[in-house]
Amino acid sequence: MSRIGNKVINVPAGVIVEVADNNLVTVAGPKGTLKFKFNNDMKFNISATEIVVERPSDSKEHKTIHGTTRALLHNMVVGVSEGFSKKLEINGVGYRAQVQGQTLTINAGYSNPVVMEIPAGITVVCPKNTEMVISGSDKQAVGEFAANVRSVRGPEPYKGKGIKYSTETIRRKEGKTAKK
Repeated sequence: MSRIGNKVINVPAGVIVEVADNNLVTVAGPKGTLKFKFNNDMKFNISATEIVVERPSDSKEHKTIHGTTRALLHNMVVGVSEGFSKKLEINGVGYRAQVQGQTLTINAGYSNPVVMEIPAGITVVCPKNTEMVISGSDKQAVGEFAANVRSVRGPEPYKGKGIKYSTETIRRKEGKTAKK
């Protein structure tokens, strides 16, 4: 019995959920519109303020996609109403980032700056030149772009230099010691 799949999804005011042919779900809200094609076996009971995801049988295949379907739909509803964001910090002498239009320029200790295109639907704000806030309505796209930015120069354990999430803690290692 899926505990996640049986939870009810509350739909906030201002969010519209529609199911078209072949389980193409469209969720529209103040932060944007998201579409996703779910498995054809899953059924959606939509009322004015809540959504219930139902599976047709208790087969192993249906049980495995029941909770996933509900979690993805819940993330879509939260994304178009509140949005998602990831905060990254840059540590290191001379390491910095800046946004110019739809490009993110990162100086992370390489001979040339790393220039990244910001995908559509994602906004990047640099309150300081050592901090970045990546936000958007699609949780998967925000997380993927944040991971790509972090992979430019991941944090290293000896001095702690690099790009890390603000909630991340780096396990520090002790350097070499002199021979006695």
